[in-house]
Amino acid sequence: MNFQPSRRDFLKTHGCGIGSLALATMLRDEGLLAAPVKPNVESHVSYDLLAKQPHYQGQAKAMISLFMMGGPSQMDLFDPKPMLTKYDGQKFPGEIKYDNAAEASSKVFGSPWTFQKHGQCGMELSELLPNLGRIADDITLIRSMASGVNNHAQALYAINGGRSTAGRPALGSWLTYGLGSETQNLPAYMVLSDPKGLPTFQHEHFSNGWLPSLFQGTLIRANEPRILNLDPPPSLAGTAQQRQLAFLKAMNEQHLSQHPGELDLQARIASYALAANMQTAAKEALDISNEPEHIKKLYGVDKPETKDYATRCIIARRLVERGVRFVQVLNNGQSWDQHASLIGSLPKLCGAVDQPSAALITDLKQRGLLDSTVVHWGGEMGRLPVLQNDAGREKWGRDHNTYGFSQWVAGGGFKGGYVHGETDEWSHKAVKDVVNHYDWQATLLHCFGLDHTRLVYKRNGLAASLTDNQGAQVIKGLLA
Repeated sequence: MNFQPSRRDFLKTHGCGIGSLALATMLRDEGLLAAPVKPNVESHVSYDLLAKQPHYQGQAKAMISLFMMGGPSQMDLFDPKPMLTKYDGQKFPGEIKYDNAAEASSKVFGSPWTFQKHGQCGMELSELLPNLGRIADDITLIRSMASGVNNHAQALYAINGGRSTAGRPALGSWLTYGLGSETQNLPAYMVLSDPKGLPTFQHEHFSNGWLPSLFQGTLIRANEPRILNLDPPPSLAGTAQQRQLAFLKAMNEQHLSQHPGELDLQARIASYALAANMQTAAKEALDISNEPEHIKKLYGVDKPETKDYATRCIIARRLVERGVRFVQVLNNGQSWDQHASLIGSLPKLCGAVDQPSAALITDLKQRGLLDSTVVHWGGEMGRLPVLQNDAGREKWGRDHNTYGFSQWVAGGGFKGGYVHGETDEWSHKAVKDVVNHYDWQATLLHCFGLDHTRLVYKRNGLAASLTDNQGAQVIKGLLA
């Protein structure tokens, strides 16, 4: 029996086909159809990682960030306070904002470690950082950092992305967006992770946010092989691979011309080209086996406690030597977040990073690279002057503090042998020559020849920036 569907039955049973097409046609004819979604950029805008001219001549060309997630204790490492020693164990006389009220205590916690003056500048540093003391004349120690954002995630977003909100581009993404790269054989922004894992909040440390994905950090494995699949299969090596890549490039360029403004597509195509170049360049850059033995010993590759961090610091130096713009060396978890057991854990952490960090400055300097390379050491916050977890000396710790903490920086136009700013007598709040996180970022960009008010990215009709209209100032006192 033949069934002849009616027009009504036909449209009903094909509601997702011709019926919907008819509806779309009618809406179009009556001007009621929504306009097609277009990328939120001008159709002729394109992005690449070619080296770009800064706004003005800056001294810095590259940066190595030795980021210490968790919040190193400034009064135990960088900011000696006799009042803490004098009133150790007594009730703190002021107000304290605790992050963890359940384990809070109002008892003053004097530092268990002594401080000594170092270098011609007389910089006072903890006995836990003897190697940093040897290069005191090469660094600027900022004792008056502040962000006022008292938890790890928001503090990280502030110090790394300008504001305490998630989803913003990281500092390394802004630098590569503004300046591109000096090499087309390696990623412009590379991240060296800890063998024990990424820090808390993981990829947010090197996210491109709403910048084109071309400017996202490239994560390098902690163990060999540090980048997988660099070698082509034998059947594709040589001429065969070159011909295949040339054909792929032609197809991609044709496809891109038909989709102007598709930033993710641009980034994907650029990544194909970079991957091909990396086959030889990355293997060579990440291999320290040919480094002289005295250099390995300088960093501490010969010691179990420093071997890993030393290796990554050497790799960081090798990368900036080869034109990489921004290298970030990360710790695992929140290892500097010592709410408890500070007396036992802080010496171990310092023992792992002190020698390699100082050696990096020495090595860059002897190669003539320190003047053009910024090296930064610090975390997203500091610690409070009072005791936390009052359950026995071996369990004592310190809670979060973002109202006054320390970090150090060297090279790239920053002063050497200089201490900037002060906290109050308890190392609680920054009180003199305060450096807010956005002031730090404006000053850093200035060293690279970038005006923080002009380094912008247009999104949703607005010009977004790293410092984001917070009244940021370049702190001239930090500059050589």
